[in-house]
Amino acid sequence: MRHVFVEVLVLISLVILELSYAFAPISSYQWVVSYSQRFILGGNKQVIVINDMFPGPILNATANDIIVVKDQIGSYFYFPTLLLQKAAGGYGAIRIYPPELVPVPFPKPDEEYDILIGDWFYLDHTVMRASLDAGHSLPNPDGILFNGRGPEETFFAFEPGKTYRLRISNVGLKTCLNFRIQDHDMLLVETEGTYVQKRVYSSLDIHVGQSYSILVTAKTDPVGIYRSYYIFATARFTDSYLGGIALIRYPGSPLDPVGQGPLAPALQDFGSSVEQALSIRMDLNVGAARSNPQGSYHYGRINVTRTIILHNDVMLSSGKLRYTINGVSFVYPETPLKLVDHFQLNDTIIPGMFPVYPSNKTPTLGTSVVDIHYKDFIHIVFQNPLFGLESYHIDGYNFFVVGYGFGAWSESKKAGYNLVDAVSRSTVQVYPYSWTAILIAMDNQGMWNVRSQKAEQWYLGQELYMRVKGEGEEDPSTIPVRDENPIPGNVIRCGKVR
Repeated sequence: MRHVFVEVLVLISLVILELSYAFAPISSYQWVVSYSQRFILGGNKQVIVINDMFPGPILNATANDIIVVKDQIGSYFYFPTLLLQKAAGGYGAIRIYPPELVPVPFPKPDEEYDILIGDWFYLDHTVMRASLDAGHSLPNPDGILFNGRGPEETFFAFEPGKTYRLRISNVGLKTCLNFRIQDHDMLLVETEGTYVQKRVYSSLDIHVGQSYSILVTAKTDPVGIYRSYYIFATARFTDSYLGGIALIRYPGSPLDPVGQGPLAPALQDFGSSVEQALSIRMDLNVGAARSNPQGSYHYGRINVTRTIILHNDVMLSSGKLRYTINGVSFVYPETPLKLVDHFQLNDTIIPGMFPVYPSNKTPTLGTSVVDIHYKDFIHIVFQNPLFGLESYHIDGYNFFVVGYGFGAWSESKKAGYNLVDAVSRSTVQVYPYSWTAILIAMDNQGMWNVRSQKAEQWYLGQELYMRVKGEGEEDPSTIPVRDENPIPGNVIRCGKVR
């Protein structure tokens, strides 16, 4: 068994990293990361465990703690990002609480549970990776896990009358999941750091990489007779049914639930999913990481300085499947991009190589980097011309999801944008043959990844980087420390930097 000892002062840059942490508390974690054989879905598989736990330990933090998380609250998860290792686990939940002086816009729950749902494959991640390298797509998943366990192997203890906050994340590789609870209402309160207008849902579509918080109030019975209930996570937009089941148990309840759960939406019902997405809106009247209301930032009134259209597609390279954005399938250079930027290796990143609009040029392999001016306010349209559902994530940022639409995007679509209370998040879905539009304030300097959250597409090139810099700061040594922390003097050098 291989072990890796990791002492984590974990620098998790979820949104905005700033300095001025001289008196901030430091959260330190010690992790032993290793492989372990686990019996999952009826078979043994080598999984990645942290401190012998799968999923890994919860990271708890408060805004401004040195983990380091600045001006951010919410529900998230961590996972390995290289070599398809996520298919072997290695993930865990992250909770970020607001500062004590910032009130939470709902009564404090009696307890919180983290629920990590995701598709699962019997195949070892190295076998799956070799298949992708050979030009093949991933197979259909073999099941859906709740917190690393198979059907009815995970349960959550409820006490009558108490209220629970469930922090739910889709940690899977490719499958959108519909989440619902038998005979219990779900009050949506937060998504990826944004408090939303409170609304009751009977089911929630949770796309790959997305996170939500819901409040669930336990039942009360005057004679004290209780039963158990099902929690479902079932695949959406697939050819056949695939589902996972967890349980809610009350004191003294029989182990097995009875009856049927709420019906899942039809597998290919995109319309209801879009309608639900549009219904999730920011609560303008409450604070999140800061005391000032979320609505005090009037994003709809800010002048857009640039529009970028990102059009995903497929290509063949030497007869093997690849995925592209604007005709370029991303390949990593010999030297890590942060070193390339810091040491100004101008022969690695070719200016203008990546088109910021769809191109009719022959698809190619390349290192896609877009230069963005620090403090710009940009408009990005994700255009998906393919049958498959997409899910995009941007590292280092949250963005306002201002519009969804079927067909090709055009300037006329701006008339329908939500410029008042669009939800702010870091991962967004793009429906088949459709577009999704976002607005984003480029207030975080650095080199940031934009990628498909679907493992196959990401691994095979559907990603790019945004290099965010201020005017006259091409030389990293000129960037003020308040805007971006410098690379440590003992940084590991490789590639062209020795």
